[in-house]
Amino acid sequence: FFLFCFNMGKAVLDGNSDKEKFADLCSMTHKEQIIWFLNAFWTEVGEANAETLWKWCHTCTELDLQFHEEGSGLDEMNAHRFLEIYNETMTVRELRESLRSTGAIDAGRVKLVPITYILIFKYKVDWHELVNRSQGDNREEMEAAQKMLDEVKVLFKTAEARQQDALARENDAREAEAPFKAAQEELEAALAEVK
Repeated sequence: FFLFCFNMGKAVLDGNSDKEKFADLCSMTHKEQIIWFLNAFWTEVGEANAETLWKWCHTCTELDLQFHEEGSGLDEMNAHRFLEIYNETMTVRELRESLRSTGAIDAGRVKLVPITYILIFKYKVDWHELVNRSQGDNREEMEAAQKMLDEVKVLFKTAEARQQDALARENDAREAEAPFKAAQEELEAALAEVK
């Protein structure tokens, strides 16, 4: 199971905004949604809960009477059944309200409840982070690269500030030099008249 987890195929969600990426994630099959979640939060949640989430995946396919393993969400009745099976105290309404409060979903009736909704609610993860997290086990490399990028940004800002400071000092020097240049030109003009 653990090997297949990191082998989903899709490394980036489709969409130009987090909302579009979230819609793309929620349109994936139950299994693909769980794999995405496990890959995104393996260290924080996935490793300790992989077995449970695998069971959740099977339960979703059993409760999805129309599409089974090809389904992407449960109707409200089966979402309630799912929550009851796993002794979750939330109702589908609480789940929707929670997701609306984060901006993950809009107002209005939700026809299907993707497993992603339940995962976000249960494990209290940020859906923006979920749709943008790296897929796979290269988190350490990504964190190292991000750290280097952050360091370069700081150095760049420091260099920019120094450049602005140097330009300001150069302008101050030119302004301070202007009266002396004018006096020198006057003196040279006077000397030229005397000769």
